[in-house]
Amino acid sequence: MAENIISNVFISHVHEDDEGLGKLKDLVKPKGLHIKDSSIHSGKENNASDPDYIKSQILAPQIDWAGVLVVYVTPTTKSSTWVDWEIEYAHKQGKRIVGVWGHGDNNCDLPDALKNYADAMVGWHGDSIVDAIVGTSNDWENPDGSECATRPIKRYSC
Repeated sequence: MAENIISNVFISHVHEDDEGLGKLKDLVKPKGLHIKDSSIHSGKENNASDPDYIKSQILAPQIDWAGVLVVYVTPTTKSSTWVDWEIEYAHKQGKRIVGVWGHGDNNCDLPDALKNYADAMVGWHGDSIVDAIVGTSNDWENPDGSECATRPIKRYSC
């Protein structure tokens, strides 16, 4: 468990789930982790409309600043092209990628990029989330915190 650690994090999510970001931060704070969040959410909107501009001038710098990309997973996350782009960009930058099952969400489909690149996928449990963010755990959990079934790992020939 962390003790008074500050972590620069970008929380990838769909805007309908903005309310969950505060709950996530509140869940880990008593465990000793203070999240500095660089994600774009309600109250931090912009008027940009060009996808290339949004990616290169808004999202990329925020992800670059963060040490960890956390993906807040709910049923609507799977279909978000923005979430997939953020995950893929973070992976290319060598960032740690952690999936967190949204509070009350049960086994919804994961974004493909998260399945491919996540270092950990954890349930709605403060200790598990903290351990995944700080890098002391690479566990893959179901929403209830139980261990996921074995997942295939992509293999490449040399």
